[in-house]
Amino acid sequence: MVMNQAKTLITDLENIRRSEMNAETKQGIVPFQVLLAYDGSPHARAATEMLADLARGKPACLEDCHLAMLAVLPTQYITGHEQLQSALTQAADMLRNQGIQVSQEIKAGNPAASINRVADEIRADLVVLGAKGLRATLGILLGGVAQQVVEYSSCPVLVVREPYRGIKRLLLVTDGSDCSQKAADYLARHPGEGTPRRFPLPEDVEIRLMHVLPPSIPSEVTLRAWTMGPEALYPPPLPAVEIEELEKQETRFGEQLLAETANILKRGGLEVKSVLKRGDAASEIIEYSKENQIDLIVCGSRGLSEVAGWLLGTVSRKLVHYAGCSVLVVK
Repeated sequence: MVMNQAKTLITDLENIRRSEMNAETKQGIVPFQVLLAYDGSPHARAATEMLADLARGKPACLEDCHLAMLAVLPTQYITGHEQLQSALTQAADMLRNQGIQVSQEIKAGNPAASINRVADEIRADLVVLGAKGLRATLGILLGGVAQQVVEYSSCPVLVVREPYRGIKRLLLVTDGSDCSQKAADYLARHPGEGTPRRFPLPEDVEIRLMHVLPPSIPSEVTLRAWTMGPEALYPPPLPAVEIEELEKQETRFGEQLLAETANILKRGGLEVKSVLKRGDAASEIIEYSKENQIDLIVCGSRGLSEVAGWLLGTVSRKLVHYAGCSVLVVK
């Protein structure tokens, strides 16, 4: 029964997608497809509140938006279908009241795998879900479902933490990688001929753009000895003047990167304030977001130095796990 309903959901969404594509192709605008994973948890409710709040401003990128609400019950909890259906309907009605087209469905299976599979099948432009579900272990910062969805999703993922208090301050982090470029484009681009929609930002949002330079090289690092057989190897210390010149080069690169990325955002009609820091990237970003009450961090899924086989970069993984606010990972 549940599996048949799931197949019906996918078929309905595909039909809606085709009709929207046919209608919008005449205007040169690609529809915006969102998948909201919902389980009735406080974080999932916060995700619903965020989408409803963003829709209140009627941004152009949410015109003709279609939102698919998917609730997945693990097979052993299939008896909770009715309770979850009631919660799903209430959340869907909240979004419909803001003029968003909503389809809703419950299916059985592995939650993370099901979410990513449906996202691929409906060609979602964005997956939205709460940071922790109802079954998350007490004290954990990120639920297992959210972790797996972010890791393996083929489209941008918005991980929302409760409570939702609006998006007043947004922090976009960049390191010059292709994924960072995609993150900037995802915020700045406007609907156009064959162009996907951008993320629906509030008109009054304050945007900070941040780049973190590598940590300074302590002098004691250059004075360490390495054992080479029975003897120790003492490499010559790196002159202070060379360290200083290296850091100047890094600073020039960071300033140029910030300027170029800021221009991308400004061409999209967005005002931005640039921030340059030095240290461990994830730690600096998380500390800055706490000190400046950032509501949403936006980052690329992988940076310049990531191992080719990793689907999600070290910095973005840490941000999703440990940041105290919502995080949007762009792929």
